[in-house]
Amino acid sequence: MSDNIWGYQPTTGHTTGTDLIGYKVEATDGGIGKVDKHSDDVNSSYLVVDTGVWIFGKHVLLPAGTVKTVDQAERKIYVGLTRDQIRESPEFDKDEHVGDAGYHEQVADYYQTQRVV
Repeated sequence: MSDNIWGYQPTTGHTTGTDLIGYKVEATDGGIGKVDKHSDDVNSSYLVVDTGVWIFGKHVLLPAGTVKTVDQAERKIYVGLTRDQIRESPEFDKDEHVGDAGYHEQVADYYQTQRVV
């Protein structure tokens, strides 16, 4: 994983300003949901993924540094995490966690301890 977990790597194929809402998100072992919200802010880029019924409607925050590839043609985003790693991540609550530096630190700590492939 990159030193900056909150930034997209140049090799992902993501272009700043591209609307990723609705893109399907693929973990290393299968689909996990769709992008509900995203941010391209410098040093604070992320995806909010609606996991739907996969883990009972949970929303998760994925730092941009976990993204491996963005396939514009297929409207899919591939992340270097398993579904279990994502399922066990800190729960995201849009009413409490957007812009919450403490929550972002908690998420960063969690993902930096995971083996991203």
